[in-house]
Amino acid sequence: MIPWNELERKALEARDRAYAPYSHYHVGAAVLSESGRVYTGVNVENASYGATVCAERVAIFSMIAAEGPQARLRALVVATRSDPPAAPCGLCLQVISEFGDSSLPIVSISTTGSRWEETLENLMPHRFSPEHLDTSE
Repeated sequence: MIPWNELERKALEARDRAYAPYSHYHVGAAVLSESGRVYTGVNVENASYGATVCAERVAIFSMIAAEGPQARLRALVVATRSDPPAAPCGLCLQVISEFGDSSLPIVSISTTGSRWEETLENLMPHRFSPEHLDTSE
């Protein structure tokens, strides 16, 4: 069973710690790993925009740092202020694809109470994943 209430609460709390002085678009994320541990992340902007990192990737990278490269995602929640809440960007979806399977549930929520849920497959149906790599060489 996925503790959606806990994940949503942690994503909302994380969002309040985001560093977004340029876009003013604060995002928080909470991921649940297959081990049952929860990791959070926030977007961190930079004056050099290319150095900006999204909340979803920060949460996933925290999971990998704590559990190692074998860690896998079980669920992900993204919290924004926009209504309706936004989906993860394409770059984040690609990183999510590296550590989650096609049935991974992704929930996006906003402070107004809007909420939607999709699977990774529906958000990125033709994603590039590790299965596409030929590692036999």
